[in-house]
Order: sequence, then C-alpha cells, then structure tokens
Amino acid sequence: MKTQRYVHLAILTVTFTLSVLPAWGVSKEIVQLQTSVDNLQTQLTQMKQSFDERMGVMKNLVEQNTDTINKVSAAITSLQTSLQKQSGDDAGRVDQISGQLQALNDTLDELKARLGKVSKQLEDMQAAQQNLATQQQQQAQAPPPDVLYNNALRDFNAGKNDLAVQEFGDYIKYYPNTDLAGNAYYYLADIAYRQGNFQQAAKDYDEVVQNFPNGNKAAAAELKKGFALLELGQKDDGIAQLRHVVQRYPRSPEAQQAQERLHKLGVTSRK
Repeated sequence: MKTQRYVHLAILTVTFTLSVLPAWGVSKEIVQLQTSVDNLQTQLTQMKQSFDERMGVMKNLVEQNTDTINKVSAAITSLQTSLQKQSGDDAGRVDQISGQLQALNDTLDELKARLGKVSKQLEDMQAAQQNLATQQQQQAQAPPPDVLYNNALRDFNAGKNDLAVQEFGDYIKYYPNTDLAGNAYYYLADIAYRQGNFQQAAKDYDEVVQNFPNGNKAAAAELKKGFALLELGQKDDGIAQLRHVVQRYPRSPEAQQAQERLHKLGVTSRK
C-alpha cells in the first residue's frame, strides 16, 4: 500500500512539474523528465511485486515458527503436569521425563532464536523498501540533471558561491553516479579553496580523485589537492601529490603547473 501511495505521489509531482516546465523553455527537458517518470513507475511496480512475494514467504515462515512454538509450549505444559502427577513414582521415571522436558525447552529456545532472525530480516526488508521508494520519489521531484548542473555551473561562474554550493550539492544528492557528479565535487572543492577552507577543499578534490579517476577533472583535482595540502602545512603529502601528477599526467598542463610549484619549493619532480 505504501508503494502505491508513492507511485500516486510521484505521478502528481510530475504532473505539477510538467505544468511549470515552460519556464525552462526546453522541450528536450520535458522528454527527459517524462522518461524518468516512466522508468520510476516501472521500477516501483517491479519493486512492489518483488517485495510482496518476499513478504509472503517471510510471513509464512513466521507463522510456521509461531505454530511450532505454540505446539512445543503445549507439550512442555503437558509434561510438567505429568511430572507433577507422577512425582511419587520411582526416580528413574522422573529423570526420564525431566530429560524430555529439557530437550523440549532447548528446542523451544532454538525456535525462538530462528523466529527472531526471521523477524529482523523482515524489518530490514521493509526499511530498505521504504528508503528506496523515498530516494526515487526525491529524484522524481528534482530538475533534470542537465538543467540542475548547468544552473549550478552558471552560478559558479557568476561568483554566486552560496547558490552554486546548494545546486552542486543537490546534483550529487540526486545524481551521484553520473560522470558530472565528479565535476560537481570538483567545483565544490574550488569554492572551498577560494574561501580558504583548505581542509574541505582537499576532501572534495579527493572525492574526484578516488571515485572519478577517469573523469575530465581528475588531473586538475589531483593538482589542486596537492596545493590544498601545502596550504594546510602538510608539505610532505603535498609534494608527494604533485609528484604523482607529474608521473601520471606527464604531458598535461597540470603536470607543468605541478613542476613549477615543486621548483619553487626547491625540490625535484622525482623522489
């Protein structure tokens, strides 16, 4: 039921978004957004079918374990009654019944542990389904990736840093796995560097280096990470970073800048 409500909400959101899209003035963006909506509806439908099937299996297991536990509890109660009635019998009879009672108690404990694991798995499945539906709903409400990225880059170039930070952050939030996500991290790092926040700049440059090593900002990110480390007073790490730029991108403009900085520091580009 929750998944159906998410689908209805996503459709209403897209209907509203389509009503205001003329403000963007680009029919291509309408097609992109409609395609995103169609994909979202298909994913949500498939997810609901899969989730319902898995929920049915898990509920059946829970019911089976619950029935078994009830039967074992009834058997234990019966044995306890029998034990009390026959307390006057010989010691061997009492030991036999006591052993059976202990075995049933052990079985009951095992079944309770299994039931706890099944219940935990069921809760984890429900939480994962809810989180995925929330993420897809948020992405359906976001502007198309090209529009969001271009707006952020425009504001970055205009020096509107606060607005650009918000827009690049939204791009990373909604579209974290696209190639332009690496660029978004790079520009966030540049803004932090401009503002003298070298710690955050180094962190964001490293996001580009680690997660987008083949992106078009990889070389520049490595270079500027080295600059940021030097600004932080981490001279050895900064030098090592600049040397790595020279070795990995030997004929690039970034390698030339790295060599110039190393020369000013009085060191060579090799260890």
